Amino acid sequence: MLILQTMKWLFFILLCVLSSNCVVAQVPTQTDSLLRVLATAKADTNKALLLLTIGEQYENTAPAVATSYYNQSLQLSKQIGYTYGEIKYAAYYSSVLNVQGKVDSSLLVNLHALEKAKQFNDPMLLIKTTINVANTYNLLDQNDSTLFYYLQTLPALQKLENKRFLAIVYSNLTKIYRDIGQPEKGIDYGKLGSGYLRQMGDSVNLEYCLTNLGTNYSEVNNLDTALGCFNEAYRISQLLGDKYAGSAILLNLGDLAFQQKRFEDSRVKFEEAGRIAQELDLAETKAIALKGMAMYYLQTRNYGLARAKADSSLVITQQYNLREQRLKTYKLLTEISYVSQDLNAAWEWTKKTDQLQDSINKDNLQKVTTNYEKKYESEKKDAQINEQQIRLANRKTLNFLLLGIALALLIIVALGYRNFSHRQKWQQAKIDELETEKQLTATEAVLKGEEQERTRLAKDLHDGLGGMLSGIKFSLNNMKENLIMTPDNAQAFERSIDMLDSSIQEMRRVAHNMMPEVLVKYGLDTALKEFCNEIQRSAVISIQYLSIAMKDVEIAQTTAVNIYRIVQELVNNVIKHANARHVLVQVHASVPEKLLAVTVEDDGQGLDKTRLNEATGIGWKNIQHRVEFLKGRLDVQSSPGKGTSVLLEIGL
Repeated sequence: MLILQTMKWLFFILLCVLSSNCVVAQVPTQTDSLLRVLATAKADTNKALLLLTIGEQYENTAPAVATSYYNQSLQLSKQIGYTYGEIKYAAYYSSVLNVQGKVDSSLLVNLHALEKAKQFNDPMLLIKTTINVANTYNLLDQNDSTLFYYLQTLPALQKLENKRFLAIVYSNLTKIYRDIGQPEKGIDYGKLGSGYLRQMGDSVNLEYCLTNLGTNYSEVNNLDTALGCFNEAYRISQLLGDKYAGSAILLNLGDLAFQQKRFEDSRVKFEEAGRIAQELDLAETKAIALKGMAMYYLQTRNYGLARAKADSSLVITQQYNLREQRLKTYKLLTEISYVSQDLNAAWEWTKKTDQLQDSINKDNLQKVTTNYEKKYESEKKDAQINEQQIRLANRKTLNFLLLGIALALLIIVALGYRNFSHRQKWQQAKIDELETEKQLTATEAVLKGEEQERTRLAKDLHDGLGGMLSGIKFSLNNMKENLIMTPDNAQAFERSIDMLDSSIQEMRRVAHNMMPEVLVKYGLDTALKEFCNEIQRSAVISIQYLSIAMKDVEIAQTTAVNIYRIVQELVNNVIKHANARHVLVQVHASVPEKLLAVTVEDDGQGLDKTRLNEATGIGWKNIQHRVEFLKGRLDVQSSPGKGTSVLLEIGL
């Protein structure tokens, strides 16, 4: 059969769907923006994730640069003990290694990440790292290991009822079972996967799943069903504009048509596949398409064209070292020579076929032998480690026995004292807990009362005093029409009207600051952006607002109000005391960690952090009370003459 050997690229596209970072083209301005954030970022978990995001921008165009950022993220994650960051690094970096052909290194990285993931009580994290290991084994053509790791994910995915991941795993299992000679079982998984993908309307993955399913039906000689799968997959590729997948599907359609003796249809399919391969520079696809056309011309007894197409295919297979396809082309040229009654040429092609087959068999045997040797060495090393651990354990047991006798008396004495001390500590801890709850309750009551009072005052100012001032303005404007005044009195009257307008605007500004309406209606992100824009328009100071991953984050109104007040107070402190020229307000939501990070930085004169605890101003006290109420963490980094950076971290 002429089933496409390049189906692995289809499988690999599905791997990208499951890995942590699907690379997409990024505009330069976004990269520049991320680099500006990186320049002022603190060495924390947010910076570790930011380095991965920046590296992703370079993955397609500059892999070495991407690797540099990924390694910086890994070093920082190790430095701050951020295990989740180390696991994320593996998913990103292994993608670069796979593209560079360093699959053995990619396997080691993913296996290490899998061990790290086992430390977390996160089923999806363990599933993703297990799938990445399975994907890497697939690229190494180790089907037994690939199958083992994929099957490990199924019970957890079925329990979580994660149809998207189940569908993609089922689709990949469809291909694996075909590769190990069990297409019937592959068909069962392909049906399940395609069913889920149709329910979800996932056309991209459905296209690949149907292609895998069609090849399995071809293996069991159910050609009509295979044709239905390939036709549906090809229609999807046309709708998506996916020429890459379309060319592969056309080859399968051409092969089916040839088997069903629809020779003209097979020629059309092979020629179209070859045209797309020429356009996209797909060497193997082009070689297979030429071989398919050679088979057509051989069937129609046009031996000259059959030989020419086969020769063209052979040139490509030699140029790109496509040994499996070259072997099939040798066999085809042998057949063409026999039917052309060129027995000498047939004999030469037969010898070349046998030589290449022997070479491939030797390489496959060497590969299997190498894998077994690696497994043997690994098992041997594990056995040595286990033996050494047993010896150490025996020595420790003896030492523990001797120490146990000595410590037994001490333990008896210590237990009595420990019980007494433990009871005292428990009672003190209970007292401290009650005191803390009392303080938090009081703080919550004060903050809620403050916000309620602000809201009431803002409403009274806007609806009461604002309405009165507007009424006075209206009355004065009506009086103006009926009064006869000297030029000086008219000028004074107009000045009074202007002063009244200024008073109305100032009253509205004060009411807005007390309780911004945009915060209630549109949320924290929009409110902070509007607050910074107002300060920027006032030209008091240059201020920049930057939000990351805030679009779909839901924040309780009480929390949003307190964060808004904290930022408001911090920015006001910068304006009043820092003698700064620029301020950066940054808000970053990390959904996986359920963490909201707020940073306010300036380039002012800085401050002495040791004096903060001695501050007598009510503003800093209010900030601390709000942070305690939110159960957040506040970190201040500053030194005289080098500006100030305040980081607030709050759980979502």
